[in-house]
Amino acid sequence: MRTRNRHRIPAVLAALAALLAGAACGGGAAGSGGAEVTELRYQGWVGQVLLPELAADLGYLGKVKLTWIGNTISGPQDIQSAATGQVEFGGAFNGAIVKLAAAKAPITAVVGYYGTDAKTYQGYYVTKDSPIRSARDLVGKKVGMNTLGAHAEAVLKTYLRRGRLGDADIDKVESIVVPPVNIEQSLRQGQIQVGVLGGLLRDKAVERGGLRPLFSDYDIFGTFTAGSYVFRDDFIKKNPGTVKEFVAGVAKAIEWVRSQPPAAVTARYDAIIAKRGRSEDNSQTRYFRSLGVAGKGGLITDAEFGNWIQWLRDEGELSGDVRPAELYTNEFNPFADGGAA
Repeated sequence: MRTRNRHRIPAVLAALAALLAGAACGGGAAGSGGAEVTELRYQGWVGQVLLPELAADLGYLGKVKLTWIGNTISGPQDIQSAATGQVEFGGAFNGAIVKLAAAKAPITAVVGYYGTDAKTYQGYYVTKDSPIRSARDLVGKKVGMNTLGAHAEAVLKTYLRRGRLGDADIDKVESIVVPPVNIEQSLRQGQIQVGVLGGLLRDKAVERGGLRPLFSDYDIFGTFTAGSYVFRDDFIKKNPGTVKEFVAGVAKAIEWVRSQPPAAVTARYDAIIAKRGRSEDNSQTRYFRSLGVAGKGGLITDAEFGNWIQWLRDEGELSGDVRPAELYTNEFNPFADGGAA
């Protein structure tokens, strides 16, 4: 486990920004002889089916081919890989996209892919006998989450501010990185006092008993799209047709999921995991409830970036004039302007 260093993020982003100018021209940014690149490298998640993978399996990606290069457990790492040309696209929490774009990374969000609703959410759990009942009770406590500077930490800080805690008290709430599979155990053993759990890990932990929810991201924000897929700007400029096919495929896959009962989605996920042969445990697919995506076909709104811009300003991690409309585009989405894919 590692604790949060308030001053590490600007330094890391500055170093990353220095690499971007050279990296943006590599990694298949444009096809030879003017032909568009149609092979997209990407990172997956163990035991999960990404929307682009589902879109490919459903035949929605047209000529676009996906090439898996490995797995990640971090959205910020995924979009950094996209920004530096190691992959063509990556997905992350919208607040992480704001931070990377503010560091002059030439990236643009093109379609939302995950979010929060009444069925799908991240819960902040304590043990049943914990004295923690409010934001004030978190002062001096440790909160375990999958990564820092992203969705889980942003929601936590919003909860603390809504609980009327000042900066000095908020700084005493310690956000700690814990691998997701270890969060429940760390919570039960007292290494952390709050654990952020979602999906399979949340449902299994709740089934075992002894935990209770303190709050969730759904309690704080209601239904919202939380994360988006990004491409580098140079890739979009040189390969607009490919980006359009990718976005259309993902958008149609979102609507396919909405139209199916959860059991049908689970069955499709299981078949995809079996076919790709990565020696994975597919047990988490049975806990699928919804994507949580708010907009039709993953359409993005200003508010889905504006909330996190304000959070980053409150944290002192964002300076300058950053506007939501500069961070994303819906121009490639077939559901824009009320259209049907």
